[in-house]
Amino acid sequence: MEIMIEHLLAREEGKTLEFKENSQSLHRIVQTVIAFANTAGGTLLLGIKDATKEVIGLKNILEDELRIANAIAASVSPLLVPNFQFSSWRHRDVLIITIPHSLGPYFLTSKGEKEGAFIRFGSTNRFADAHTLAEIKRLKDHTAFDQLPDCSLTAEALDLDLAHRLFENAGKSFTKGSARSLELLVDYQSKQYPSKGGLLLFGKNREELFPDPLVRLARFEGTSKNAILDHLDLKSPLPIALDEILMFIRRNTSTRAIIQDIHREEIPQYQPVVLREAVLNALTHADYSNRHSPIHIAIFDDRLEITNPGSLPFGLSLEVALTGVSQLRNKVLGRSFRELKLTDQWGSGLNRMIHVCQQNNIMPPKFEELGQFFRVTLYPKSVPLPATSWHVPIIEYIQKEGSISAKVAQQIWQISRRSATNRLQEMCAQGLLVEMSTAPRDPYKTFILTTRG
Repeated sequence: MEIMIEHLLAREEGKTLEFKENSQSLHRIVQTVIAFANTAGGTLLLGIKDATKEVIGLKNILEDELRIANAIAASVSPLLVPNFQFSSWRHRDVLIITIPHSLGPYFLTSKGEKEGAFIRFGSTNRFADAHTLAEIKRLKDHTAFDQLPDCSLTAEALDLDLAHRLFENAGKSFTKGSARSLELLVDYQSKQYPSKGGLLLFGKNREELFPDPLVRLARFEGTSKNAILDHLDLKSPLPIALDEILMFIRRNTSTRAIIQDIHREEIPQYQPVVLREAVLNALTHADYSNRHSPIHIAIFDDRLEITNPGSLPFGLSLEVALTGVSQLRNKVLGRSFRELKLTDQWGSGLNRMIHVCQQNNIMPPKFEELGQFFRVTLYPKSVPLPATSWHVPIIEYIQKEGSISAKVAQQIWQISRRSATNRLQEMCAQGLLVEMSTAPRDPYKTFILTTRG
């Protein structure tokens, strides 16, 4: 069980993890349990200081478990049953509460669903507003936003001629029956309406349908947003928008030429496969129910940021997504993009982006959940990979042995004990290591790798 605690302590508090010193703030613990259940599941550890990660333990772990279990049973609706585990680390008792993601919404019984539901935003709990509750309920009903009918319009609102041309270019036939099977048109109360996804893909009268841009692109001068050199707002049908986005990026990024013998090879600033994957990821996973938040694509001298509205879908954490697990937010868009051969496979493209960058010796993308937004940052080929340095032998040792002490690090580096401790603390500050201790001056403290390390 110590291995489990060390693994958890190697991570920072976030969407699926929280540390608590004790059980005194029962109402906050209950809110965290609700937020974990509604968002992506999570783990709550009691007996650990959240600021320093010092393992101080609980004085009466059985009493704490009973208080928390009773509070959850009495305060949360519908019924929620977390898993409680006891663990001992250096003779200190730690309570580990694991909360699975479940199809809610879960809420405080005393407040009701509209005022008592919470979700997880980073390492904080936030009140779930009406927009969020609607998304949670759609997940429970196995219905995506883009599958919903738009009952204010008729089937004539779809440009089926455009759809026919695009599918024909992809070597596929397209009929009105195809529109129904792809859920571009859906039946509702004995009538046929265009779906939200159908309108995003092939809707006519784009200015009326989308008063705000779906995608906003800008090329900035330097590395900040102080001066714009070029910009473009898009409301185009999404299959067409993909090409327009890539054209804008090509126009605003550099290409260098390499001449070998009589052959000339052009090297774009950003790896084309990674760039296309990142743009497609944004188009297919954006939360289009938020009408006033377009996808933002910002090009700087040293990076390219693609930010789409909508964090990862409920039930999915970034750690899980990076293992290759995917959960499609927009089913109509995903299916149509695949039929149009814009995407060639299902599943998460995050791993593919990382893999291609590794193959081409490019700095891997950075993936971030920023509240209700998700951002992918790409780096040009000119940005060098981090150079190896004195921390490498320490990382290699921990990978083999599991942890390291200052005494062992001193022997590896062949420096003084004070210098070794300072270096280890610097690696902690860089996010590569985390200190395992029971107090600031614990003589038996060790260091383990973080996820980043």
